[in-house]
Amino acid sequence: MVRVLSGIQPTGDMQLGNYLGAVRHWVADQHRADSFFCVVDLHALTSGPDPAELARATLRKATELLACGLDPDVCTLFVQSQVAAHAQLAWLMECTASFGELRRMTQFKDKSDGQEGVRVGVFTYPCLMAADILLYDTDRVPVGDDQRQHLELARDLAVRWNSRYGDTFTVPEPSIPTVGARVMDLQDPTSKMSKSRGTPQGRVDVFEDPAAIRRKITRAVTDTATEVRYDPADKPGVSNLLELLAATAGGTPAGLAARYEQYGPLKRDTAEAVIEFLRPLQDRFRALEADPGYVRTCLADGAAKAAAVADPVLERAERAIGLLQR
Repeated sequence: MVRVLSGIQPTGDMQLGNYLGAVRHWVADQHRADSFFCVVDLHALTSGPDPAELARATLRKATELLACGLDPDVCTLFVQSQVAAHAQLAWLMECTASFGELRRMTQFKDKSDGQEGVRVGVFTYPCLMAADILLYDTDRVPVGDDQRQHLELARDLAVRWNSRYGDTFTVPEPSIPTVGARVMDLQDPTSKMSKSRGTPQGRVDVFEDPAAIRRKITRAVTDTATEVRYDPADKPGVSNLLELLAATAGGTPAGLAARYEQYGPLKRDTAEAVIEFLRPLQDRFRALEADPGYVRTCLADGAAKAAAVADPVLERAERAIGLLQR
């Protein structure tokens, strides 16, 4: 089977854009590919999180993923730091990448912005991401546009390594979701909905109270006109609502637009569709949240399964580069 790997940081509660743009595709992938999904807590360290909060958020993120439909009997779900090979191979990747390559990474430029106090991990982050991918002989990596550059670096490092030290790593291919990949902010519909940017009013969290979801959608920014038309360029707010309605209730945005003459009914129906769409996920989340021992057991089993694949790849790389074997 084709092998797929993707990861998600534990910081921030899962929002609707995460689910529709990525996690929903993971749930489908697990049934048609050999799938590995991880909570990348080592990557989260680049922002200097509170230790207790990081541990809490990591367990919560795993609970969210299980509630969204990842099945530990079908896929491999684990926490990145619980498989030591990630950090070990990351160093080998750092010794393969060049300073110039990492300096050109767009995310580093955005996050550093000339700050002397920026953490070195922000600079070397792409090397750890490359290790995450290459450890599992990954064929395909579902990534958003913001991570495409990092995946290209992982591919370059794999090719360079294989050329220098012999055939060691599988060169991964990107998989960019095209449907539902960009859910826009409810208050700024020209910007992507994000768990780290924008305001809470512009973001719908997957597991938040239905009343709060209803309130946010009914207060979503539209425009001063009244025509309901799917036109992302000229009517981004209305078009975003139509996209949400199509993603959660079915149909096409353009087709749904023909049913409405006013914004009020569109907002009302979109809110109810989103709430009903998320209800099964929220029910599963509450049940899992009440049994953290089960979630921890799933993660321990997943880490063991992941290590069984990753450790031989790490050993292969160490042998290829000349490290003395035990």
